[in-house]
Order: sequence, then C-alpha cells, then structure tokens
Amino acid sequence: MKRITVIGAGNVGATCANVIAHKELASEVVLLDIKEGIAEGKALDIWQTSSINNFNTRVVGVTNDYSRTEGSGVVVITSGIPRKPGMSRDDLIKTNAGIVKSVVDQVVKFSPDAIIIIVSNPLDVMTYAAHTASGKSSNKVFGMAGVLDTGRYKAFLAEALDVSPKDISALLMGGHGDTMVPLPRYTTVSGIPVLDLIDADKLDAIVERTKKGGGELVNLMGTSAWYAPGASAALMVESIVKDQNRVFPVCAKLDGEYGLSDVYLGVPVKLGKEGIEEIITLDLDNDEMKLLSDSSDAVKSVMAVYDSLK
Repeated sequence: MKRITVIGAGNVGATCANVIAHKELASEVVLLDIKEGIAEGKALDIWQTSSINNFNTRVVGVTNDYSRTEGSGVVVITSGIPRKPGMSRDDLIKTNAGIVKSVVDQVVKFSPDAIIIIVSNPLDVMTYAAHTASGKSSNKVFGMAGVLDTGRYKAFLAEALDVSPKDISALLMGGHGDTMVPLPRYTTVSGIPVLDLIDADKLDAIVERTKKGGGELVNLMGTSAWYAPGASAALMVESIVKDQNRVFPVCAKLDGEYGLSDVYLGVPVKLGKEGIEEIITLDLDNDEMKLLSDSSDAVKSVMAVYDSLK
C-alpha cells in the first residue's frame, strides 16, 4: 500500500503509526495533528529509528494539512480529548463528536476510497458519528475496541494461569466499557476450555477487571492508555492491508445480525482488503444474548445523546 494515515498525533496515534511503520504496511505513514509541530516531531523521531529497527516505511508529520494524506488506503482516527479521572465516556460526546465529524469530512475529501478505523472515545458512538458523516458503506467504517478489550482479557488470563498469551484464544462482544459481553465458552488455552483451568469466580474477576481496564490505567497514570490501543489499531490495519481475513471483534453497524439493527456494537468479523468482509453470527445462549441486548440498549442510549446534539 502506498499510504496510510493516522489522524491525531497523541500517544495512541503516535504508537499506532510507529507499529505500522515497523510492520512495513505501507510505503508511507502520514501522522497528522492540529497542534503545530507535534506530528512533525513525533514522525521525525519514529523515522530516525528506521535504520535501528530495520524498516523502510517513511514516516512524515503534518499540521492540519489533509492534502498531504491524499490517496490513503486506510485512515485511523484517534482524534479527540482523552478521558480524565472521574470522566465518563458519555462526557466526551459533545466535544469528540464534532472533532470526529470534521476529520471524516476531510478524510473523505482527499481519500474517498479509504477504509476508516475509529479509535476516538466514546468508541461506539464515535463510530456511529463517523459512519454517518462519511456516507460510506458500513463495511468501510468501523471501530477498534474489541481487539483491545480481548487483548487485555488475554493478558490478565495469561498472568493468572501462568501461560503464554500466545496460546489464549478469546472473544468479547458488545459495547466498549462496562457493557462489554464476556464469552467464556469461546475462551480456550491451546484448545482447552478456560473453565477447565480456572475457577469460575476467578474468571469473573478477570472479566470485571477487563471491563474497567481503561479506567484502571487512567487512575494509575492520569490519562488514557496508548501502547495497547495503538497496537490494536495497527493489528487491524495489517489484516486489511495484507488481506488476511483475520477474525477480530470490532465495532460494526448491525443490520439484523443477532436480531439487532441500527446499532454499533462489538461483534466478530473477518477483516480483509474490503474492510469488514463478513460479520460472523455466533449461536449465543439465552444469557449471552440477554447481555448483548442490554449492551445494545446502552449503546443506543448514547447514540440518542449524539442525535440530540445534531
């Protein structure tokens, strides 16, 4: 791929650009920010590691110049204010929805064929805002949350079981945050059901920690996480660029899947060169479906807040 753009040169965006460059997913990565010199400085810093870490992808930074992003095949949007201690995701809507919409307008103008990945919070409703602003098919605009949530879940499990995180296969669905839907039935360690290896109460505690994973880091650092979110978005970019059709949980628009419509929820999909190649529908039991339905209701309530601001 010729060019990939990351909008927002904060910690998440810069980390994402760095990982994309290291993976050599494009000839050029453009990092864009509204603050003068930030994107240029971080891009230059990353580029200066090219001979150290052995990659060829050129990394460039620009200040609010979307013409420099023209023809991007994939655009990752991380723009927005970070969540602060004590701030709910809903508190971010008014500011971040406006930011995301204005960014998407510029992205579509200069890269009309780009696949857009949303990382901005609150994730589910920002994906909704981006999709409606873009005018694109829903398979071309989706959000990064499930990859991050699942990554946290696997990390906590690997620690508790004292096993390699590479051997854990897991899936989480639903909204990003407190309403995410754990699926222990779909969690295995080298094919072994996780409930054969850990007590149910310990697994429940890990699930609860995962739900509050972002808040835990905010309380520790005073700001949002960046290494895991940035790497998660880059992993999605890799599956798209290399047409890997990897199965990831992503925030996608549902149109009847799981009996849900007009809502943006984390569900398992195949990610390939066209973006979402397929939404995978699992055979959920009654308890799991109730959790997913409750998560849908919670997301729709936040979407309604956004609609009221239009």
